[in-house]
Amino acid sequence: MTSPFPLLHVPYVPLARIIDFMEPKTLVSLSFCSQKSHFVIKTPRKVPIDERLLIGGFNKNASFISFTNYTFGIIWKRNQVLSAQKFVDNINYEDMESVKIGGQHVRVEVDHLHGYIISYWDNAVDGLKALTEYVTNLFNIDVSEIWASKQSLHMIEWVNSRQKTPLRNVSYADSSATAASEEEMIYILKDCRPISRLSIHLKPPQNFRFTEKFPKVDCLEISDGKWVTLDNLLTMDGIDIVLQSSTLTNTDLIILIRHWLSGGCPRLKLFIAETGSLDILHVRDGLLPNPVLVEDRRDYTSPFGYRRTLPFGIDVKRADGVTATVCKQVNGILIIAVWPLTTYNSN
Repeated sequence: MTSPFPLLHVPYVPLARIIDFMEPKTLVSLSFCSQKSHFVIKTPRKVPIDERLLIGGFNKNASFISFTNYTFGIIWKRNQVLSAQKFVDNINYEDMESVKIGGQHVRVEVDHLHGYIISYWDNAVDGLKALTEYVTNLFNIDVSEIWASKQSLHMIEWVNSRQKTPLRNVSYADSSATAASEEEMIYILKDCRPISRLSIHLKPPQNFRFTEKFPKVDCLEISDGKWVTLDNLLTMDGIDIVLQSSTLTNTDLIILIRHWLSGGCPRLKLFIAETGSLDILHVRDGLLPNPVLVEDRRDYTSPFGYRRTLPFGIDVKRADGVTATVCKQVNGILIIAVWPLTTYNSN
């Protein structure tokens, strides 16, 4: 039979080292045990958490907080730190533990499979705010990423108003068939202000147009890009730009490539657009005498991790020697891949 380890009786220096090696979800759980446990976690921790703090509110009845580097939009439950869920009628909450969060006593339980705490609230988004305040105070960090929906759109503004550090990534999604409002679209495109990545996954309002200059975002992903015009493309300043359901025409593409050749979109590394009617040979003819037809298979990886194989395409070279490959794949996906000055991978 083993005896419990008296963690809070360990001297300060080794205690600080022990805490530095604990997982965030373990530290959060421990911080609720007592005022002393909260104090020893908040005070001695010297090693900064190198993972980004993500808060997610896609579901009006449930939201979460996570420290993780996600892959392809997936946050595994084992990486979650806290979850806020809305009370439902068919669960008995009286036998659950209660902890104090945001000045109120909250019913909680542990997800024993993944080890994070689930808390229950009358309103899951209000719960997410309280949990965000708690975690950012405990670890002395700012929110880096937000996954939002219609129900939690105001979380973006709330986070921006409470911290000086700008958001790095914002993902906004709505799986319903209802179109977003024009005000909603304009706010996402103009005011949410992520500095690295903006992902928009929702149905735009009918005949929506964005007439202002696009914000400077390193990676822009739009799942329904039928509203994106050539004028929009010419004002984009990004590294990776991904559009699904695009209405880009041959003429649009020719103008966009000429814009890049003349120095426009200087940071662009990868442009992907889902189109159905483009003729790559027609585009080549519209760019003569500059383009070179290339039939060798080449693999390309963008700065934001998009990997594409280019089996066929045309190469165009800018005056500074930088080359871009324009390729239309069999599934109708258009790709403009800008190569570094070093030799690209060829098979």
